[in-house]
Amino acid sequence: MMRIISGLYKGRRLKLVSSPSVRPMQDKVKGALFNIVQDRLKGSMCLDGFSGTGSVGLEALSRGAATVVFVDEFYPSIKVIRANIEKCEAGDKAVVMHREFNRAVIDLAKKKVKFDLVFLDPPYRLLEERNPLRVIRKRDLLKPGGLIVLRHYFKIKPKTGDFALERRLEIGDDVLLFFTRPESGEPAPAPQPAAAGKKAGG
Repeated sequence: MMRIISGLYKGRRLKLVSSPSVRPMQDKVKGALFNIVQDRLKGSMCLDGFSGTGSVGLEALSRGAATVVFVDEFYPSIKVIRANIEKCEAGDKAVVMHREFNRAVIDLAKKKVKFDLVFLDPPYRLLEERNPLRVIRKRDLLKPGGLIVLRHYFKIKPKTGDFALERRLEIGDDVLLFFTRPESGEPAPAPQPAAAGKKAGG
């Protein structure tokens, strides 16, 4: 069972995608993530990239985000995302894009959409082949002072030079990387090698 942890939609049960390629974020990981970003959520514009079930974007809406754009290219995920948005009665605050991620970013950039928060949870192998952070930087999708959260498997080594790496958090096999864009809008300095993050408790 998957559910909304806190906020307006607390306790709402969400549908799952019947595919091993979709890895819903466990409550323990999601709780740790939102404890860190909570202060940024009120009235924010968010992107839930590689949305899967939409649970991360819906958690953001539940906790005060103004709008979330959900992006996924896997049609079974799109069907589940739409169903979960309906379960939460959040249709007026949600935009669903059935697009490959890079194409979706290009489309959003053409419309001059910019985000306060970007959540990225790509398939494991994608990070070995592509760099979703780079297309976000090149298309200028993150507002100055904005935050990107990238979830990846601990054995994967994603490319991290496009934004400043602010924090690294390890929870079991999951790693959450938090990247920022300087308030000035200047290019981020090359990040220093990150020390291993603390293991999250309970």
